[in-house]
Amino acid sequence: MEFALDSGNTAWMIVASALVLLMTPGLAFFYGGMVRAKSVLNMMMMSFMSIAIVGVIWAVYGYGLTFGADGFLGIFGDPAGLYGLNNLGDDGSLAAGVGVPLLVMAAFQATFAIITVALISGAVADRMKFTAWSVFVLLWSTLVYFPIAHAVWGGGKLGWDSSLTPTSPIDFAGGTVVHINAGVAGLALALLLGVRKGFGREPFKPHNLPFVMLGAALLWFGWFGFNAGSEFAADSTAGRAFMNTMVAPAVAILGWLLVERIRDGKPTSLGAASGIVAGLVAITPAAASVDTWGAIGIGFLAGVICALAIGLKYKFGYDDSLDVVGVHLVGGVVGTLLIGLFANLDEGTTWAGAGEEKSPANGLFYGGGWDQLITQATVAGIVIAYTFVVTLIIGAIIKATIGLRVTEEVEMAGIDLVEHGETAYEEAK
Repeated sequence: MEFALDSGNTAWMIVASALVLLMTPGLAFFYGGMVRAKSVLNMMMMSFMSIAIVGVIWAVYGYGLTFGADGFLGIFGDPAGLYGLNNLGDDGSLAAGVGVPLLVMAAFQATFAIITVALISGAVADRMKFTAWSVFVLLWSTLVYFPIAHAVWGGGKLGWDSSLTPTSPIDFAGGTVVHINAGVAGLALALLLGVRKGFGREPFKPHNLPFVMLGAALLWFGWFGFNAGSEFAADSTAGRAFMNTMVAPAVAILGWLLVERIRDGKPTSLGAASGIVAGLVAITPAAASVDTWGAIGIGFLAGVICALAIGLKYKFGYDDSLDVVGVHLVGGVVGTLLIGLFANLDEGTTWAGAGEEKSPANGLFYGGGWDQLITQATVAGIVIAYTFVVTLIIGAIIKATIGLRVTEEVEMAGIDLVEHGETAYEEAK
């Protein structure tokens, strides 16, 4: 079958790819504003190093390991013929029939790999060696992200197909692949690194809340490409994903601020920014499979639950510096599981099962049974177990060789000055 270019779909996917890439600098502002002044450059550099390393290895071998035909034990794709992406040329996604060149689709997926590993950095703020982080990015992307993405999206053992039976998990744009994956990895690294000096006794207040708000805004803006772009076409399903990406975070802000108002007496700008991200995380896997009411329900529950979950680190004693666990792991699990309740695959989409008969993969609230919820929970559990174990192994190897953590003297003096030889502000010296 000869490839027929669809210029409209291709233009949309190029724009969506640029939007998702923008999310990582947005994350740098979001995380950078949340740390102390003496750590802001290191925090932002961790995001930019993710772009640098993952961008290169994705082109060299990552795309092949992720989207190549089933390879080693079904864990990795077969990269044969895909090294360097030079053989993609003008070929397109004939199976999906969207008319987008594979090079464009490969670029879009690269931005997902980049943002996923960058998200982890928030759990290790103030105390991880920059060299150790760089090595971690390389190893974790190769041994965790690529196989998980292959398993769910690349034709591997955890993926869904067009039949959308209740045994087919739904992860439209990365609830398991991106957010649960990154959240679990952040927890594993935080446990290996140990707590920051003063954890539980000092407040570690954000040094620049306007940076945090700017970062949240850039993340939200880029997330429209993240979710709507995952349809790989400019059609009604992309429109549904776009609308849900607007609605769910808006409701999540209200849910988060409600918790703050009741618990602390005041709604905060940090809470509003965090609520945006929590809502975005939760709607990501469900963006094209729930209607507006489902997006409202998911957004509100994510805002409330994640606002409560960020306090777990003090209860259990792990130092998740910037709440990667509380927002991305918990929010990813919330969104993934709620598909089993709110999925409405009959709601005017191009999904199989649309029409008069109810889709067997609908959520419990839309005429389905418990099967879809069980399937979502099973896949989330498998990803959590694999990622946690492999991340611990990677971190332990780095710790035993080049070391994971800076010294206490470096932490107190400021990681920016010691690790990078510069400071963000004159008064931070």
